[in-house]
Amino acid sequence: MRSELLPFQKPWITEQDIAAVKQALQGSTDLSAGLLVRRLEEKFAALVGSRFAVATSSGAAGLHIALMAGGIGPQEEVIVTSLTHPATTNCVLYQKAVPIFTDIDPATGNLDPGAVQWRLTERARAMIVTHYGGFPAPLQPLLEIAKARDLLVVEDCTRAVGARYDGQAVGRAGHMGVYSFSPANGPTCGQAGIVVTDDEETYNWLAMFRDNGLVRDAARFTRRRGSWQVAEMQDLGFNYRLTEMQAALLLSQLERWEEMCARREKIASVYNQALAERRDVELPRWSAKGEPGWNFYPVLLSLEQLTVSREHFVDALRAENIETAVKYLPVYLQPYYLWIGHPDVCTITDSLCPGAEEFFQRVVCLPVYPAMSEQDAVDVVAAVAKLLDYYAKAA
Repeated sequence: MRSELLPFQKPWITEQDIAAVKQALQGSTDLSAGLLVRRLEEKFAALVGSRFAVATSSGAAGLHIALMAGGIGPQEEVIVTSLTHPATTNCVLYQKAVPIFTDIDPATGNLDPGAVQWRLTERARAMIVTHYGGFPAPLQPLLEIAKARDLLVVEDCTRAVGARYDGQAVGRAGHMGVYSFSPANGPTCGQAGIVVTDDEETYNWLAMFRDNGLVRDAARFTRRRGSWQVAEMQDLGFNYRLTEMQAALLLSQLERWEEMCARREKIASVYNQALAERRDVELPRWSAKGEPGWNFYPVLLSLEQLTVSREHFVDALRAENIETAVKYLPVYLQPYYLWIGHPDVCTITDSLCPGAEEFFQRVVCLPVYPAMSEQDAVDVVAAVAKLLDYYAKAA
């Protein structure tokens, strides 16, 4: 279909972005977290409608300090989706807590509220709600469950920049929301994360854990030792800070926030229109109150109607110079999680989350990113249709 490969992801970098980074390099006296990072936090908080935002070195770092700020500790249980990047659940292990892998709604890829109810025990302390692929999870029923059990709710929006639920940006319904700005997520600076919250005390904890456990506000020092003192360590934290160069690039990228969202929506609409009438694939679905962020476009192959496996279908698309992805292998099937041996974490014989495993066997994720053209999207659906027709079972 194409003479050159269409990658699954690619950042959209302009001369404006390059100039912003150059200016930061030339004008800053401190290239670590400084004025530009604070401007980024303020700008992003305003974009999503949150009171506070804390920038971190990655979305994974943001998830970690969110659990730290929420006070999650050893042997406490955290409800997590089974269908996500391992970073979503690794943060639970960092706190020596227990990730409770929970099944998904196989129609959407998001947490199934019924499965959450079934997995809750008296040791449950938190829930990480992941918005799979930028498709908002069913927040209303999940928040009702969390409220009834007094659970901390962290929204994992690392694949959902630009998504909305019930009229507001995702990340605002729980106690904290965590975003990522890796190259797959539209606005990017290579690696970065932002945690948002409306609670000032939570914000203070987040800022401290992000910065080696240091408090930099003199009014909050336990003891003032002299005018030279710029910080005081009050807890054990991590160096999860963002640099000024990253902040400069991301600030520049966020100037095109609405344009990036519109481009992704346009690509998704090409896919929707071209594939809507086919019976050999199922198109993405999401919560009735949700507006997708279109991080990628997952289609579920109707394998019973095809003479090809999902693996060979992905390889065939690559042969057409279309790069796709499979997101995700259920986390508890990753070798490390199998080796842990905890009965609520790993599975040796039976399926821990059958919905997630079925979804994984059928899903193929098509590229959606702002640097794509409409012609790129047309090429993708032409290749998909070509292969579906070629591998169709005889009537």
